[in-house]
Formats: sequence, structure tokens, C-alpha cells
Amino acid sequence: MRIFPEGQRVGLGGAPLGNMLGEVTDADAVATVNAAWDEGWRFFDTAPHYGLGLAEERLGAALQDKPRDAYVLSSKVGRIIYSADSAAPDDEGFEISTTRRRRWDFSRDGVLRSIEDSLRRIGTDRLDIVFVHDPDDHYEEAVAAAFPTLIELRDQGVIKAIGSGMNQSAMLTRFVQEIDIDVIMLAGRYTLIDPDALDDVLPACVEHDVQVVAVGIFNSGLMSQPRPAAGTTFNYAPAEQALVDKANKVADICESHGVTLPTAALAFPLFHPAVAGVAVGCRTPDEVRTNATLSRTAVPAALWSDLKSAGLLREDAPTG
Repeated sequence: MRIFPEGQRVGLGGAPLGNMLGEVTDADAVATVNAAWDEGWRFFDTAPHYGLGLAEERLGAALQDKPRDAYVLSSKVGRIIYSADSAAPDDEGFEISTTRRRRWDFSRDGVLRSIEDSLRRIGTDRLDIVFVHDPDDHYEEAVAAAFPTLIELRDQGVIKAIGSGMNQSAMLTRFVQEIDIDVIMLAGRYTLIDPDALDDVLPACVEHDVQVVAVGIFNSGLMSQPRPAAGTTFNYAPAEQALVDKANKVADICESHGVTLPTAALAFPLFHPAVAGVAVGCRTPDEVRTNATLSRTAVPAALWSDLKSAGLLREDAPTG
């Protein structure tokens, strides 16, 4: 299936809707999804992990009045959300206090329950894409149970495409090479600052005709602003000074060509033939509109040449 509808290569990442690294109101969450819709975005990604189901509920609330056949919806399996006796703050990066908890489960029953729960929380009758989510420490169970279950559901026509979403490229490479998947969600591993997925998973995706949704394209805070601010983050941890220095050198060249660092960071992954599109996490309508403007901004070809000449971008990175 086509992951991004014709003419669209940007979609909405749902983690911020679950209060990732900061609280979002229900109203702002719905307004954010509506802003994405107004910008023409038609790919929406979410997961049970995001805010312990909160992101799925908020996305579903915003999409209730949208024609179901007009957009592509993905969620994930690997974590079951269950209820505890008392409320507690979440300890995995989401600003929420709730009676809900999560546990790992890549079994057949866990996958089926996770999908059923996601459908209920979102308020929809189907998911178009289901990703096996973060199976870093669960390779064997994912291969033995989760993927076969998803393949069966795909063969039955219950879902259209299956894959895996991870913050690493090595295990994704194995999945692409060993399992009949359609798509991967590659988080923070094919970016303007860190394009090392060129060494493993991206060539494998080209060889096996697997589409890539690139996420984490700003490496959290590092490339989200025209200039990296003090205390910025790289993949949600404090950025090393060497990375900050490199990002500023890249920003120098971007500015010499009349564009910003975030503009180039969003454009870069889309040149690779395996990348179907990018999904950007947004928590406000303004963030959506800002990213939409970035996506429509032309980046001069000479910028990429200058980055390569300066040793700031790999020579083998596709840029045209």
C-alpha cells in the first residue's frame, strides 16, 4: 500500500499528543490534529505507549468527523495498557498521572489484545498499518509471535501493512532481511546530523522494497530550531558539545543559502529512495503550521554540495 497518499510526504507523529516531555490540553491536541488536516497531511501515527493510551484517544477524537478512507492510520503493538489500583506519574517521559500502566507483550494474544484496545481507544474500525514497537530486548518473541500474527492479519485483509518502529537500525535491518514486512518507522537514525542508516537498513529496504517512515528527523531538540540552544537535546538526552558544534556549522551553511537548519533537516531524508515520507511530532497548531511551511520551502542544491565539501554530510547521502 502507499503509506503517504499521493502528493503528500509529511504526516503527524502522535507522541506529543500523549504529553511527551510536556503537558498538552485536550483542546490543543484536537486543534493540532485539525491543523494537520487543514495542511493536507493524511498520515497519522500513534501508539499505546504514548501517554498510556492518551494519544490514541485524542487522535481518535479529532478524526471522528474525518472520512475514514481519506487518511492512513498507524498504531503499534508490544505494550499492553492495563489498570492499577492507584494513580501514579508515568516514568517513561510522558507528563501524566494515571491508574494506567504498561507492560511488554509480543505474544499472539498480546498483539490481538493490543490492536483491539487501540481500535476502542481511537474509536475506529480498522488500522491501516501496525508496527511492532521497540522490540529491542524482545527479538525472539517478536519474530516467533508478533510478526506471524500481524502477517496473518494482513493476509486476511484486516490490516493493510505491517512493520516495526525502533530507535535503532541494526535490528530493523534484520527484520527487513528476514521477515515479509512492508514498512519500517526509523526514529532518529536517518537525519542530517546522523545519517548512519545508510550503512545498513536503508540499502536493505531498497533491496527488499520496504518503505521507510522517517521520524525523529530533528533528533529531538538539536535541529528543531535555527540555532541549537543551550541545554539542547540529541535523541532526548543532553547533546554532546561536538554535536552542538556540528549542528551550528551546518546551520552556518544553511543560512548562507537563505534557509534554516530545520528546513534542511526536514528536506534531507526525503531524498532517499526508500523513504516514503516523514512524520513530525507536534503539540500545537502553530508547530504544525511551522513544519508545513518548512516542508514547502525549497532548499538550493548547492547547500547539499557545500555540506559535503565541508565534511558535514556523507558523500553517499542522496541529495537530489
